[in-house]
Amino acid sequence: MSPVEFGQDSAAEAQIRSIVAAQVTAWDAGDAKAFAKDLAPDASFTNRFGTVMYGPALFTERHREIFATFYKGTTRHDSIRRIRFVTPDVAIVDIDSEVRGVKAMPAGIATPPDGINRTQLMEVFVRRGDRWWIEAYHNVPLAQGTRGG
Repeated sequence: MSPVEFGQDSAAEAQIRSIVAAQVTAWDAGDAKAFAKDLAPDASFTNRFGTVMYGPALFTERHREIFATFYKGTTRHDSIRRIRFVTPDVAIVDIDSEVRGVKAMPAGIATPPDGINRTQLMEVFVRRGDRWWIEAYHNVPLAQGTRGG
């Protein structure tokens, strides 16, 4: 069955949007455990620096580190560009993401002059039973001065 034949699933889309919104809330609270709660057990994570990790434990630990250091006190603003169901139980979600309030970055990485790190985030969601899980989280930085497009 092609994506056109089964179309967008409005209930599934609402669940996915809710998970993305919950990630923003967790980020703003600096809560790494809540930020990772929807990651699948073997999820892959590629951060904006190109580091690849697997599983929620490493994802959580990395976010604890950044929430305590260079992203401490930042806020996140996500805009879902597209949700594409490639099967009824697999969705690719493209997100324009901004981390605002950035005052410093790790050595060798430029701090954005306007304090906003902009990235293109792609999350791959898989439904198991009635629950959606994030199987892949891939974040790519945008060049300074650009916006998603």
